[in-house]
Amino acid sequence: MSSRGGRQSMSELRYRRLLEHNQRLREDLARPRIRVSEAAASLIRYCKTTKDHLVPSVWGPVTKAEDVYGQQKSGGGCCSIQ
Repeated sequence: MSSRGGRQSMSELRYRRLLEHNQRLREDLARPRIRVSEAAASLIRYCKTTKDHLVPSVWGPVTKAEDVYGQQKSGGGCCSIQ
């Protein structure tokens, strides 16, 4: 009798996993999608309009005021002792 209970619980577990998987698939199906050509065009537009300071060969030299990766002017160094 215990073997029948074991088979039934395995079937229930398998059924529950199938339901969870089915729910995940439904959520994936409901996710909004765009075409690859639209995504590529959007990425190209972003790359052309967003200045990247790490690629000066494309965008030219960066002034000290614009350089977000340069040394920041701070009051007394990088550390404070309390």
